[in-house]
Amino acid sequence: MTAGQADTPPSGADAVVVGAGVIGAAVALELARTDRRVVVVDKSGGVGHGSTSASSAIIRFNYSTWDGVATAWESGHCWARWAEHLGTVRGPGLAAFRRTGAVLLDAPGSGTSEVVALFERAGVPYERWDAATLRSRIPGIDAGRYGPPRSLLDDAFFSGPQGELGALFTPDAGFVDDPQLAAQNLADAAARIGVRFLFRRAVVGVLRGEDRVAGVRLADGTAITAPVVVNAAGPWSGGFNRTAGVGAEFTVGVRPLRQEVHQVAAPVRQDDGSISGPRGTGTTSGPIVADVDLGTYLRPSGGHLLIGGTLPACDPREWLDDPDECNPHPTPARFETQVTRAARRFPLLGVPNRPTGIAGVYDAADDWSPIYDRTDLAGFYVAMGTSGNQFKNAPLAGRFLATLVDRVEAGHDHDHDPLRYTGEHTGVVVDLGAFSRRRPLAEGAASRTVMG
Repeated sequence: MTAGQADTPPSGADAVVVGAGVIGAAVALELARTDRRVVVVDKSGGVGHGSTSASSAIIRFNYSTWDGVATAWESGHCWARWAEHLGTVRGPGLAAFRRTGAVLLDAPGSGTSEVVALFERAGVPYERWDAATLRSRIPGIDAGRYGPPRSLLDDAFFSGPQGELGALFTPDAGFVDDPQLAAQNLADAAARIGVRFLFRRAVVGVLRGEDRVAGVRLADGTAITAPVVVNAAGPWSGGFNRTAGVGAEFTVGVRPLRQEVHQVAAPVRQDDGSISGPRGTGTTSGPIVADVDLGTYLRPSGGHLLIGGTLPACDPREWLDDPDECNPHPTPARFETQVTRAARRFPLLGVPNRPTGIAGVYDAADDWSPIYDRTDLAGFYVAMGTSGNQFKNAPLAGRFLATLVDRVEAGHDHDHDPLRYTGEHTGVVVDLGAFSRRRPLAEGAASRTVMG
C-alpha cells in the first residue's frame, strides 16, 4: 500500500486535491507544508497513472514569455536538488534528473532571439551555435533547413534543404528519468507529513455551502467535507469543472488531446566519436533536440530515442470527448510520420516497420499555457491545462497553488491584484496573473511552449 493511502475516506479535511498526477501530488505536498490536512482523490490505481506516466519528462527553459521562462528556470533548480526539494535524503527510490543539455534549432518561428533576451533576464546560461558548430557538437545531424513541417504525403516533404540552421544550446536542461516515480516521490513526501491518498475512487459531485465549496462526493456516496478543493484532474479537469458548475468566466478553454511518443533504437557514438547505425556498439548520449523546422523533438532514453511532435500545423489534432476512450497504443501513420521526420534530421536513424512507443492524453489549454488560479466558486481552485509542457514545472505548480490558497482564503483579491511568487533558488519573480483563467489568449505562443 502506498504511504498515506487510506482504506476508508476521512469525513473531513482542510483541502481536497482531485488528481494524483505529478501536478496533484506537488499541490498536495505544498498545501500540507502550510499545515493543512490534505486528502488526494484519484480514480486510478496509483500515483501518476494518467498523463504523467506518458510524459517525456523534459526539463527545458525555452518559453515565449517571461513568466514561462522564469517558472521553468526556478523549477529546474528544484529538480537538480530533488532530495532537498522533497525534504528527504538521496538514495535509491528517487527519480533522477539527467543533465544532458538541450538544443533548439534556430528555425523560422522558433523564437530564439526572443528566448535569448528572456534567458539573459533570468540568468539562464546558453550558447549560440552556427551550423558548423551544430554538426561538430552533435555528430550525425543534418543541419539543413527543410521547414516548415510537412505531411509525408506532401510532394515537397523530401525536397532538398533551403540553407542551414544554427541552434540555441542550454547546458542545464535535461530530463527526469522516471516521471511516474517522480510523482510517487512527491506523494511519499506528502504522505510523510500527513496527506492521505484515496485511489480507485471517483469524484462525482461537489458539495456547496453558503456561497462557497464545501467538499466533494465520491461515487460510493461518501462525502468529504473541506473548505478548499483543487482541480488537478489532468485531461478530466474540464469535466470536473463542469461538475462543479464553474468555468463560465474562463477566457481559456481546455480539451483532452491524444498524443503519441515513439521509441526507436538510437544511432550509436563510437569511441572515436563517429556515429554508426542502430546496430553499432559503444555508448549513446547527447542532448535533447527540439526541431520545430521538421516538427519533432528527440530525447535520449538509454540506448533509444524518444521521438515526439511539436504539434505542427500540418498534423491533424486528435481531440477526445472522453479521455477514457484514448487508444494507448501508437498508430502506424503517426509513427511513420514522426520517426521519418526525425530520420530526416538524423539520416542514420532507422525507421522500423512496427510502431513502438506510447500514447497519452494532454490536458490542452487553448494557448498551451496552464491555468493556476481560483474560480468564481469560492474555495474551488484549478491547476489545469498542464499537459504537454508543465511536468517540468510541477515543483512550482504546487507552490503557486499553495500561495494562491493561502492568500485568497485570507481575503486577497487575486483577480484585481495578481499575486507574485519569488523563486527561492534563482530570485526570479513570477506574476501568477500570467496563469489566470481570465487572461487574454496569446496568439502564436503555442509553437514555442509544446514539447511533451
